[in-house]
Amino acid sequence: MAAIQGLRGSGQFTTDFRPTNYRELFTLLEPNGTAPLQALLSMAGSEATDDPKYNHFRDELPDRKLTVDGAIADAVTTTVTFDAADDQNFIVPGAILINVATGEVMRATTAAVSNAVTVERNVGGTSHNIGDGDNVIIGGFADSEGGNSPTAISFDPTTDFNYTQIFKTAVQVSGTLQNTYLRTGDKEQEQLTKALKLHMADIERAMFFGQRHEANGSSAQPTRYTGGLTNMITNVTDGASFGATANTITEKEFDRLLIEDIFAYGSTEKVAFCGARVISNLMEVGKNRWQPTQIDNAYGVSLSRYTTYAGDLLVYMHPMFRQIPGMDQEMIVLDMNELKYRYLQGRDTQLVRDIQTPDFDGVKHMYMTECGLEMTQAKVHHRIKGWAAV
Repeated sequence: MAAIQGLRGSGQFTTDFRPTNYRELFTLLEPNGTAPLQALLSMAGSEATDDPKYNHFRDELPDRKLTVDGAIADAVTTTVTFDAADDQNFIVPGAILINVATGEVMRATTAAVSNAVTVERNVGGTSHNIGDGDNVIIGGFADSEGGNSPTAISFDPTTDFNYTQIFKTAVQVSGTLQNTYLRTGDKEQEQLTKALKLHMADIERAMFFGQRHEANGSSAQPTRYTGGLTNMITNVTDGASFGATANTITEKEFDRLLIEDIFAYGSTEKVAFCGARVISNLMEVGKNRWQPTQIDNAYGVSLSRYTTYAGDLLVYMHPMFRQIPGMDQEMIVLDMNELKYRYLQGRDTQLVRDIQTPDFDGVKHMYMTECGLEMTQAKVHHRIKGWAAV
């Protein structure tokens, strides 16, 4: 089957997939368990960092749109004032400005100074007025024959960061229990298996709900917390205020949300982790129009593909969303191209054995991971909350 955008491989875990650590082993054995995001991230590619604070650049083309501040009557030349915005820096002498509301084409004769630009009005001879709040876009550049080069423009990417967090889960078995016959099997191995599940669940929860922070950063032993999806995703739709009825998103409203927001940026194929109530809402919409297609064993995670004109949602009901109050009405939409699992060099998930003190009658082991989540772009992801009904 075809691969999911942003994930390597043929589309599923195969015998060619060789886990190199306990994290990958867990996602291979239990992809539909407590940490399905980890299963997908293991196929999205992981990257080591040599510092617990890792930086990345976010670069994107500007929208180059402005909002008029104050109505202006028709004129040959005039000064247009805009609301303060960084996009004013892209107005240079010769820049073409287009009023989206009226269609008027203007040509800037000066750069923006104190939010004001002098322009030649009504290029082409059609008379228009400018309304307060009209949207104006920069629509290119026009120069006279034999003219000089325009003013140079440049813009830099923004820098963002996150931290690796140290996760630890310990297992302790007494010497007596080690040597007691149990019909349920080896107690030490049972506890190790359960501890690995808890360990991966801890990481999964942090990558959804963690808050980026460094405590006692100036000390020799600071505590770092990795930022999670619900705190890093900037595009948030609240069902309480989005539609005509509170906490209700209708089929038409959801269509609009898909086209205008969820698939406005990034890939045309995204993964949606959902709570139980959201799944039931999607099923109700699906009965009317959509034909959900099961993706068999896609990267070990059972996804359902919802194909729309805007793009494809690969839907999964996250078991963790059942455990956490309020998450049944949430949908977290992720573009896997822009997510990455980061771990401190040499500190990916490992089992540290025999860490008991010399006088302890038994054994103690510990799973340890120092890792974090990297989100290289924010606009491509989306969060819907409070979606109680269709």
